[in-house]
Amino acid sequence: MGLDEDSMDYHRSDPPGKIEISTTKPTNTQRDLSLAYSPGVAAPCEEIAADENEAYSYTAKGNLVGVVSNGSAVLGLGDIGAQASKPVMEGKGVLFKRFADIDVFDVELDQEDPGDIVRTVSAMEPTFGGINLEDIKAPECFEIEERLREEMSIPVFHDDQHGTAIISGAALLNAVEINGKDLEDLKIVFSGAGASAIASARFYVSLGARKENIIMCDSSGIITEDRARHDGLNEFKQEFARDIPEGDLADAMEGADVFVGLSVGGIVSEEMVRSMAADPIIFAMANPDPEIGYETAKQARDDTVIMATGRSDYPNMVNNVLGFPFIFRGALDVRASDINEDMKIAAAEALAELAKQDVPDAVVKAYGDQPLQFGPEYIIPKPLDPRVLFQVAPAVAEAAIESGVARADLDTDEYVETLEARLGKSREMMRVVLNKAKSDPKRVALAEGTDEKMIRAAYQIQDQGIAEPVLIGDHEEIAATAADLGLDFDPEVADPANGDREAYAERLYELRRRKGITRTEAGDLVRKDSNYFGSVMVEQGDADALLTGLTHHYPSALRPPLQVIGTAPDANYAAGVYLLTFKNRIVFCADATVNQNPDEDVLAEITQHTADLARRFNVEPRAAMLSYSNFGSVDNEGTRKPRRAAEMLREDPAVDFPVDGEMQADTAVVEDILNGTYEFSDLDEPANVLVFPNLEAGNIGYKLLQRLGGAGAIGPMLVGMDKPVHVIQRGDEVKDIVNLAGVAVVDAQQSE
Repeated sequence: MGLDEDSMDYHRSDPPGKIEISTTKPTNTQRDLSLAYSPGVAAPCEEIAADENEAYSYTAKGNLVGVVSNGSAVLGLGDIGAQASKPVMEGKGVLFKRFADIDVFDVELDQEDPGDIVRTVSAMEPTFGGINLEDIKAPECFEIEERLREEMSIPVFHDDQHGTAIISGAALLNAVEINGKDLEDLKIVFSGAGASAIASARFYVSLGARKENIIMCDSSGIITEDRARHDGLNEFKQEFARDIPEGDLADAMEGADVFVGLSVGGIVSEEMVRSMAADPIIFAMANPDPEIGYETAKQARDDTVIMATGRSDYPNMVNNVLGFPFIFRGALDVRASDINEDMKIAAAEALAELAKQDVPDAVVKAYGDQPLQFGPEYIIPKPLDPRVLFQVAPAVAEAAIESGVARADLDTDEYVETLEARLGKSREMMRVVLNKAKSDPKRVALAEGTDEKMIRAAYQIQDQGIAEPVLIGDHEEIAATAADLGLDFDPEVADPANGDREAYAERLYELRRRKGITRTEAGDLVRKDSNYFGSVMVEQGDADALLTGLTHHYPSALRPPLQVIGTAPDANYAAGVYLLTFKNRIVFCADATVNQNPDEDVLAEITQHTADLARRFNVEPRAAMLSYSNFGSVDNEGTRKPRRAAEMLREDPAVDFPVDGEMQADTAVVEDILNGTYEFSDLDEPANVLVFPNLEAGNIGYKLLQRLGGAGAIGPMLVGMDKPVHVIQRGDEVKDIVNLAGVAVVDAQQSE
């Protein structure tokens, strides 16, 4: 089955299309419905009638964008009409929601006259927080956008014009930095003189290029002043007419520093590329076939060719999805009246800066594990990079405030946190912990410090001010890897092979000499095993916390810290806890990694440790001891253990949180079951600390919740240790290491 057939099946499968309307408030009872509609809805209506700005408080207006098109210039399809453009506009809505959590109504207008479109769209201003114009042909699109911006007090943005301009502008900023040229000196040649080409040329001037250095070509050749006088060119083409001899694209490209293709495929030859200036920049963005192929352009010259296209199968894809969702996000969140030039420049600069940062593992995996590091092959971020939201939206919002078009203010740090919450509860929960960590950073030792992920994590930990990382490993190897990764930092390194580490070996011997370890073996372990070295380092107070396990099986990574650091004075057992996050709920799952078959004493202690951990995330614990039995419905040794553990905890005066059990998992988390069938339970609300009866159940349970329930997972977090230690799972990503470093710092703060 070909792509076309797959796409048609995708769109027509029940329900047809790609979007639906869903409610954001409860609608389960008669009271809910009376609040949602009559008679309750009258109250917010009256508030808005008194002050129209209250629409942002009582309705979805502030998060709703209208995607408007008449289908006159659909990419790759041309003038297919309003109705046929609907799948494209629905798709635009999907991208808004997926990347920036913005809701969309797609509006297809069966109108051609610009005046009719302007009147129709402007009349819909009460509905929307912003308008995204899409696939409207030039030159009418210029007039429509300009008039709507004048008549409407909400942002109006024609993505076909400005999206490509902003994304390619970000690429241009980084390209000139790499090849050492100056924007104002660049000779720039455009192939194409439509909406995106005109807007891109204007935007490059805003970024610092000089208008007199831009040559624009249409299908008839170079746009000159002579042609403008005699050929009846529209006013927008005339804007870039040059007082130079007429010629074709090949003439224009001779000696050019930059080629910008927004025309048709295959019109640029190798000879034309060879005629360009040294280290040329080529943005061949025609789709699906670029003006010149990627490999062809690269092999045409021996110097550095920085190449971008509109295709996902080559480096440096200029994709508008890097722009419009995040630009609208920032504009909506400050209730901007316009998306002005300052906001567009801020977006481009933010994208350019993001491309210089270390790329998350998840993004690298999404693009086939290809290397993604700032340079000629990576000058703009990838669309699936979640950090684009946190980088671009705040920059746009700040620019709106500073340029005077914002009608609401915001605190940037708090705003970033709200944006993270939009991408999932796990990000919101980790932000709580990371903020605590940043308030008083501690020294965190990173075993396996020569591993690339550990080095990248150390860079991020240090850069974000979460902790003071100490990489354990060969100093020269770590420095070389950091340089290869392009990480501009000088990490602290503890090299077991260099310097006086005899004290660590002696301490390990002292701790383990009656456990079968000789002095020679202790010296070998400290020198060769970074887990033992790091464990002694923390035990001796030379570091506040330890992270390990990235390249080891969990039990072998846990063994050294258990032997050297041990459990806390008031603890007999350690346990592994996962924080699982859902859309409107979080749960802590214990034990998922350590204790195979705990008795009631172990279960009770694990519960207390997990409750303490929950409070570090600002969560008040409510614990349920899980089983396949509900409050004695089955009586055997297996069900008695969680039952006795719950009794022990309820009788302990030091336990200041509700706990009950034994109970089935659905009883613990479903309010109707808990308060309906088992109204006698000590839990007034569903549990958020779930204590499994054994390791097998805990490991199976959290993985099912994560994979089938779509939960975000943080962990495993080790509780019960005398000093902060966390064992990373093999294959964890850099963000997981960074998150656990934050948890470790907060652990160390609590210990103080």
